[in-house]
Amino acid sequence: MKKILKKNQVIIYIIALMLVTAGYLNYTTNTKNTDLETSMQMESNDDTQLADIGDAQLVSSNDVVSKEETNTISNSTNETALTENTQLNQNTINTDGNTNSTTNETTINTSTTQQNNNDNDYFVKSKLERDTMYSQMIETYENVLNSSNSLETQKQTATQEITKINETKNSIMICENLITTKGFSNNIVFVNGDSISVIIEAEELKQEEVAQIQNIISREMKAAIENIHIATK
Repeated sequence: MKKILKKNQVIIYIIALMLVTAGYLNYTTNTKNTDLETSMQMESNDDTQLADIGDAQLVSSNDVVSKEETNTISNSTNETALTENTQLNQNTINTDGNTNSTTNETTINTSTTQQNNNDNDYFVKSKLERDTMYSQMIETYENVLNSSNSLETQKQTATQEITKINETKNSIMICENLITTKGFSNNIVFVNGDSISVIIEAEELKQEEVAQIQNIISREMKAAIENIHIATK
């Protein structure tokens, strides 16, 4: 009977010990799991927080860089546009100024050229008409000389007139050439009997220039000073 009780006590003791051991192991296991989960959660939270902080810094950094670059590009674009507009306006002003200046100069030059051409045309045309008149007069007198119906006196008169016309033409040519050497390239001399008219291209003539022209006409054409008439054109 005592042996049975001792066995039962031993068995109960062993069971109790096993329960205590099992409880301790369970407690220990739960504690480790809890610590592990807590540690893993903390690490996870730390990683998440770190990731969040890293992302926030990266985004913030990008935002700052992007804004600075945008402002720089914007300012650069504005400055470039302003510079281009200023240069364009300046070029437009310069172009307009140069165009107006060129147009004015062209207009002045054109007007001067036209005036010079008109003056040249006047002297060329007048000399041509004068020479044509002399040629027609000579032709008329030659017809008298060659006509069998002309009287001897008529032929003599025709011969004298032809000689006179040729002398006049020669004297006119000499006078015009001498006047040209005085600086008046455009000039013309008309002879009408004893009266001689000289037209000079000039705005005005000085008294000594008038005297020079009179001396030339008087000497070459044997004309009196009072019969020499000088005009400007």
